[in-house]
Amino acid sequence: MKKIIWLLFLLITFGCSQKPDRLPYLGNPIIKVNDTIYPTIMDFSFINQDSVVITNKTFESKIYIADFIFLSCPTICPKMNFELNKVYEVYKNNPKVNYLSHTIDPERDSTSRLKDFKSSLSLNENWHFVTGNKDSIFNIATKSYFTTAYPDENEPGGLVHGGGFLLVDKNKHIRGVYDGTNPEETKRLINDIKILLDE
Repeated sequence: MKKIIWLLFLLITFGCSQKPDRLPYLGNPIIKVNDTIYPTIMDFSFINQDSVVITNKTFESKIYIADFIFLSCPTICPKMNFELNKVYEVYKNNPKVNYLSHTIDPERDSTSRLKDFKSSLSLNENWHFVTGNKDSIFNIATKSYFTTAYPDENEPGGLVHGGGFLLVDKNKHIRGVYDGTNPEETKRLINDIKILLDE
């Protein structure tokens, strides 16, 4: 009897404390017969800080964290960069974990300016800062990443954008969204990357 009670105790204790072995798929799925199809990131083509074309194929067989920023941002961007750098420090030696920061201010954020910014942070080739056509950037932000990005003269810096980090798997599905200004959310992202890598 004591053995049974002890086994039940162990099952309850460790069963409740185990972390999920899979992350959810985010977005509204399409149901086709017995198949559930989740939305994926649309095809894209941007230019990074080294004037290299970055597309979906850049992240083939990799996971990546996407965000939307601009270098003249007077509000949340510095905090977001600080928090994402914490994630980078944990996984910087893992080539399967990449980072994709889109500028929503391509008129001011030239490739040379993005390169100088990246150099100031001493980041490796896993982190891309991309620019491109403003409408294309706004479009992918709202339609693929389900975040906010648009001009607004009444806002500091003249632009509005979401402050989230988006975790994308190797099949282009969003698997997590995290508040890029919250250190607790950064810890959650670090843990979720490990779960995603282990899938």
